[in-house]
Amino acid sequence: QVQFVESGGALVQPGGSLTLSCAASGFTVDDYGIGWFRQAPGKEREGVSCISRLDDSTSYVDSVKGRFTISRDNAKNTVYLQMISLKPEDTAVYYCAATELPYCTLVGGPTYDYWGQGTQVTVSS
Repeated sequence: QVQFVESGGALVQPGGSLTLSCAASGFTVDDYGIGWFRQAPGKEREGVSCISRLDDSTSYVDSVKGRFTISRDNAKNTVYLQMISLKPEDTAVYYCAATELPYCTLVGGPTYDYWGQGTQVTVSS
């Protein structure tokens, strides 16, 4: 059974840090491009970061560049999203997803084959 399980979401103060984890089962993350997406209340889902299947190249949406880092640990079959200098506008449910495309994209929807259930990140004082 193919499954993604996100964890690590929490309530954190502005300027704080969190690391989200996305543990996969039923498939190998190294064989896929992995993306992190987020959706805030009343807003459309937004691509945040991704790491490509072919060469592990990474992409970030402008609003998180320099603050978020995506990485994968193949031994643990897990992908991470390290987040620092968090802002209230980072508040959202964060999802990870897997794509068979050679290069990942921050456009979600049908380009991604598997999705996790999401983890809540709230940045507030």
